[in-house]
Amino acid sequence: MVQRIQSIYLALTSLLSFTIIKGDFVNFIDKSGSLIKLTFIGIVRETVGQGTELVEKLLPLSLIMILIPVISLVTIFIYKKRNIQLLFTLLLIILISGLIVVTCLYSYSTITKYGVNFNPGIKIIVPVIMLILSIFSYKGIKKDDLLVKSYDRLR
Repeated sequence: MVQRIQSIYLALTSLLSFTIIKGDFVNFIDKSGSLIKLTFIGIVRETVGQGTELVEKLLPLSLIMILIPVISLVTIFIYKKRNIQLLFTLLLIILISGLIVVTCLYSYSTITKYGVNFNPGIKIIVPVIMLILSIFSYKGIKKDDLLVKSYDRLR
C-alpha cells in the first residue's frame, strides 16, 4: 500500500538512488588541477584543456547502482506478500551496504593509484541516508507483519 510509511521510505530510497546514478558521485582533485570523478560509468578524468575521458569502467558499482532502485520499486508493489517484501528489503539493505563498501574501496584505490586528494561533496552521504531509510522500512514491514499475525491469533 502506498499510504504505509515504509512505502514512503522505499520511494525515498529509490529517488535518492536515482540522484546517485545521475552525475558524479565522489570527486577527487589531481595535483595538476584535473578533476577525477567516480560516476555511474566508472572513473572519469576531466582535464581543463582536453575535456573528459573514461579512465576505468567499474561494472560492480554500476550493477549495484542499477539494482538498488529496481529492488526498492519492486518492494513497494509487493505489499500483499510481506515475507517476500521483508526479504527484498533485507536484500536492499545488503546492496546499499555493499554500495558503501565498494565506493570506499574504489575511492581508496583511486587515491593510491592516481595520487589524488579527496574532494568531499554532498552526494557522499546519500548512501548512508538510503541505508537508514531502508532499515526504517524493514522495521515498518516487520511491525505490520507482527500486527497481522497477532490479529490472526485472535481469530
